[in-house]
Amino acid sequence: MATLLPPPKRQKVYHGVTEPEPEPSKPIRNILVQFVSEDDGSALAPAVNLPADVSREGLEVLVNKLTKSDEPMPFSFHVDCPEDVDAAPGPTRIVISKSIQSDILNHPIHANTFTEEDVFVVRCSPQSVFRVRPATRCSASLSGHASPILCASFSPTGALLATGSGDATARLWDLNTETPSHTLIGHKGWVLCVEWEAMERLLATGGHDGHVRLWDPKSGKAVGDAMKGHTKWVTSLSWEPIHLNPKSPRLASSSKDGTVRVWSTLTRKVEYTLGGHTASVNVVKWGGGGTSGFGLKKGVLYTASSDRTVRVWDADGGRQLHVLKDHAHWVTTLTLNTDFVLRTGPFDYTGKRPANDEEAQQLALKRYTDILATTPELLVTGSDDHTLFLWSLFPSSVPSSDMTPSKGKLKPITRLTGHQRQISHVAFSPDGRWAASSSWDSSIRLWEGRTGKYVATLRGHVGAVYRLAWSADGRMLVSASKDATVKIWDLKTYKLKVDLPGHTDEVYCVDFVADKVVSGGRDKHVKIPSSTLPECRFAVQSSITLTNRYFDSIPASKPQCTQPA
Repeated sequence: MATLLPPPKRQKVYHGVTEPEPEPSKPIRNILVQFVSEDDGSALAPAVNLPADVSREGLEVLVNKLTKSDEPMPFSFHVDCPEDVDAAPGPTRIVISKSIQSDILNHPIHANTFTEEDVFVVRCSPQSVFRVRPATRCSASLSGHASPILCASFSPTGALLATGSGDATARLWDLNTETPSHTLIGHKGWVLCVEWEAMERLLATGGHDGHVRLWDPKSGKAVGDAMKGHTKWVTSLSWEPIHLNPKSPRLASSSKDGTVRVWSTLTRKVEYTLGGHTASVNVVKWGGGGTSGFGLKKGVLYTASSDRTVRVWDADGGRQLHVLKDHAHWVTTLTLNTDFVLRTGPFDYTGKRPANDEEAQQLALKRYTDILATTPELLVTGSDDHTLFLWSLFPSSVPSSDMTPSKGKLKPITRLTGHQRQISHVAFSPDGRWAASSSWDSSIRLWEGRTGKYVATLRGHVGAVYRLAWSADGRMLVSASKDATVKIWDLKTYKLKVDLPGHTDEVYCVDFVADKVVSGGRDKHVKIPSSTLPECRFAVQSSITLTNRYFDSIPASKPQCTQPA
């Protein structure tokens, strides 16, 4: 029997009209691209002629090939907006997230400002070799405090959590069982600040009673009696860096009484008092003082006060070095580009624990010097005058010499303007490349950490933004606000990544370590959002997802996984 062929397929028609022929694809044009370093603007390689639709991953592979890197390095890419449109609202740079064709040539605002004859100067910024998973849901709501939660802080490794409250207690929480492991009772007033020693051996708390207390996080018991001396409440605490004193780091406390006291943790007695301010000292930071000597063997103390000044002190004896008088109102916040490495000490994303104090000191010193390899120790101060200032007080190019107290007026690198109300908080990213500031005007602004140039504004909160915290890889920023929400922002797109509702009232504090976020506020509950667990867990560290990119193929291959323990 002969094989019957199927009838011919009936042609599809649209309302009686035959289907139109598909439009021919537009030809992809070639462009001239010059890759330059974000650090110093130097060319990484000669200009190359590329198709405009090369993906971001392809650009990453190309840069690693051109620079002949021993190990593949992840990069982020961006193109600065032309100067004639810098004043326009919106970011001052265009991030390449897909390709130059889709992100720049098809940009809704700046597409007409670039022509085929232009040389596209693509700035390359190296990224962390690990990636933090964003929190997507509230996994725990911890109750126990009887008053609003005023401060919260993870330990440097993220294994422990401490919170302070208006009920005159601090609590240590077991993150495995999501219950309080210890209740720290001893203060006679609100617990206003908690601060972990970088080796996780001690926890310091400061209260409205003017007392500073030390606690053993393992047993939850007080280490000796309260350290008394302040006549008004304690506003902030800061530990001596581990790379300067690994065995028994000292503790600095600032107070509403206008003084800063430096305490010995061995004797629990004050070593010296800094009394130069004439009003409340709002913040104290213990910096390393850079790597170029200056005779600062014990680091530097930075203090910000309501007397409108920022003062810099030699931590070895309390000698005043500088007085910064540019702000016109109370100075309420300050941050260092080395804050993250000073806080975490010897601990990094690998989870390796030092065997002894000497090894811890070496690891902490290496992390500190790596940050300062291309930039000096920088300081950003924020004030109620709606502005911020970027300072470089210890340039790395200046030779080692004995510092003498400055008599002239030190000039800041730049003034950061744009906020419409008081500055509530400012924080450097872990790598020091970015700074973020929050304000009572409900906005967050991003700045280049080394030049102070405005980058973008993050809008989404409908109330004052009280607190900011960076992810360890510098790719995300989390904010706490008066509008009872916590928001996570994606710094690749400068847009909201995750909105974390759950609080029923103002959120006063937030912290971000590893892939854990904690927030607390007026509703007396500690919220711990976390990422949705994947089907497999990366076998490096349970709190951090390592992204192992293999550049031999595009797209990058997926990391290998092991079964969860």
